[in-house]
Amino acid sequence: MTRLHDDEVEIDETIASRLIGAQFPELADRPLRIVEPWGTANAVWRLGDDLVARFPRYPGSAAQPGRDHRVLPLLAAHLSVPIPSAVAVGRPGAGYPFEWSIHRWIDGVPAESLPMADPSAFALDLALALGDLHEIPIDDAPAARNRARPLADYDDETRGWIDGAAAVVDAEAALAVWDDALAAPAQDVPPVWVHGDLEGNCLTSDGRLCGLVDWGSACAGDPAVDVQVIWSPLFTDRSRTVFLDALQVDDATVRRAKGAAIHQACAALAYYLDTYQPIVDRSRHKLLALGVPVRA
Repeated sequence: MTRLHDDEVEIDETIASRLIGAQFPELADRPLRIVEPWGTANAVWRLGDDLVARFPRYPGSAAQPGRDHRVLPLLAAHLSVPIPSAVAVGRPGAGYPFEWSIHRWIDGVPAESLPMADPSAFALDLALALGDLHEIPIDDAPAARNRARPLADYDDETRGWIDGAAAVVDAEAALAVWDDALAAPAQDVPPVWVHGDLEGNCLTSDGRLCGLVDWGSACAGDPAVDVQVIWSPLFTDRSRTVFLDALQVDDATVRRAKGAAIHQACAALAYYLDTYQPIVDRSRHKLLALGVPVRA
C-alpha cells in the first residue's frame, strides 16, 4: 500500500482479518481479495463474493462508516441505479483506531477502466440517476460540505491549491476559470442531494451505468459539484451536451461546476502528484478539458 496521507493509520490484510474474525465470526472463513485501485480515503477488500469490507485510511475519513449507515438507506429506496447497502459497522480493535464497515458488493467495473463504447448512453444514464437523486427529500441530509458548498466558502483554499499546483498547472489560466466561476450567479433554488465525488465511483456493465459507490461526500448542496464530472475522461464533447440537456443544467451551474472542477483538479495535483497516478491523470485531463494548460 502506498502511503497517501501524513496521518494515515496502519491497515493491512492481517489486521482486517483479525477485526472481521473477532467481531463477525460468521464471516471469518470468507476469503479477502484486495479491490484495486484502493481509494484515497478507504482501504477496501472483497469479503467473499457478495460483501466488501471498507476501512478508513486516515482521520479525515473516519466518520464515513457511521455516515454511510445513516445515509445509504435514505437514498437507496429512491434510486433506480444500485448503490451500496451497509450491512454492519465494526468497532476499533487490533490496534486499528476507527470504526469500519461491511457493505453489499455491487457487480460492475469502474467506468474509467475500459474504453467507453457509447459515451452518450453512459452520460444519459448518469444524468437520469442524478435527476432521481435531486428529487429525494433533504430533511435528513448532512449539511453541504467540501465542494458542495458555495464557491466563496472555499475561495482561499482553492487559491492555495492553485498556487500549490503551479509547477505543473498554468496558474493564471486556472485562476481565470476560478474567478469566472465565483462571478456566476449563486444557486437560486434549495439545496439538493448530491453524491459529491463521482469520478472513480461510477460502475458500468456493458458500457452502461450499473452502480454508484462511495457516498462519503453525499450531502445537501449545490448540484454543480456533480456536474463537474463532465470534464473527466468519461465524457466527450457530445456526451457533455447529452448530460447537460438531460439534467437541464443552466449556464450558471455550469460556470460554478467549472470552479468545483478547478478546485478538485488542482488540489489533487498538489496533493497526490507523486503518490496516486490515477487521480493525477484524471486531474490533468480535467484541466485540459477546461482549457487550462498542464505541463507534463
